[in-house]
Amino acid sequence: MKVHHLNCGTMRPLGGRLVDGRGGFLHRAELVCHCLLVDTGAELVLIETGMGSPAVDRADEWLGAKFVRMVGVRTSVAETAAEQVRRLGYDVEDVRHVVLTHLDLDHAGGLVDFPHATVHVYAEELRTLQSPRDAKERWRYKQVHFAHGPQWSSYPDTGEEWFGFGAVRELKGLPPEILLVPLGGHTRGHAGVAVDTGDGWLLHAGDAFFHHGQIDPVRPHATPGLAWFEARVETVSGARRENHRRLRELVRDHGDEVTVLSAHDPWFLKHVG
Repeated sequence: MKVHHLNCGTMRPLGGRLVDGRGGFLHRAELVCHCLLVDTGAELVLIETGMGSPAVDRADEWLGAKFVRMVGVRTSVAETAAEQVRRLGYDVEDVRHVVLTHLDLDHAGGLVDFPHATVHVYAEELRTLQSPRDAKERWRYKQVHFAHGPQWSSYPDTGEEWFGFGAVRELKGLPPEILLVPLGGHTRGHAGVAVDTGDGWLLHAGDAFFHHGQIDPVRPHATPGLAWFEARVETVSGARRENHRRLRELVRDHGDEVTVLSAHDPWFLKHVG
């Protein structure tokens, strides 16, 4: 399978700076929305969608003015998933499936650009969208992103073992080389998406971690700002740190077979994409 790495949204937090472990200034923080376009040979599968084309001309309405200001959203037609699909020589209608780690606006905002696609997600994430438990969960999901009526295909977080992760499952209508891996914590139904490329596995871990240093099995580390933000937006207390531990073990024990990436760290686009 051919995998294309896409940045479907850039964010530059206002006043944000990346700082190394010794407190030294590196550069102004820049975050990405790392998506994968998988060509199975028969059809296209999009893993994550970014913020979507409506965010280009009406970001405040589509994403929320508070979010736009807080994270310094920078939108352009060129960075939308739909436009990048076209630039690669495909038609948008060739994307028959979308697989999501979760339903936050910077991951699912582009579903509206692929209304014909089947959307795969954990059942717990879909339940949370439909019946949020508190104000925090109501805030994080933008109902306008789903008003077009996505064709959902949802799954319980049970299935066969995969590299020590005890609950994954194959996705309906997709080859067995694409799997969902439960990584709840950031949201209740958060998942990773694993893809067997033929040259090894890719695990898109979504927002299970935010900085590549967090899964360093020798010296785990992260910038203070990202660590603070990650803790602030977690849903299940403690699960986030447990995911870090499990992902470090995956890298330590199976790093020659599995490449792990996160959604927002541009380091992965440079070194993996």
